[in-house]
Amino acid sequence: MLEFLREHAVIICYVVIVSIIAVIVTAKDKIRAMNGGRRTPETTLLLLSALGGSVMMLVMMLLIRHKTKHKKFMIGIPIIIVLQAIAVYSLIRMGVPI
Repeated sequence: MLEFLREHAVIICYVVIVSIIAVIVTAKDKIRAMNGGRRTPETTLLLLSALGGSVMMLVMMLLIRHKTKHKKFMIGIPIIIVLQAIAVYSLIRMGVPI
């Protein structure tokens, strides 16, 4: 397990950082939605998801009930997760170091 973490430290750090940013941006958007503040564009939320924060963004959205009535998010983010999983699997099968 430690060898795996060492070999993939860069990608793991990247996903963790993007996920933290996605959680913070999602939470801030929820707070702004409740208080009538300036909102985060939906394209920004979806871009953060596509860049690697999809799992944590989906978890956060479900936890704080944010954007859960929007099909664009409740269908789109799970599709992004599946596509990311397929991409990682394909790269591994091709022997590309991840």
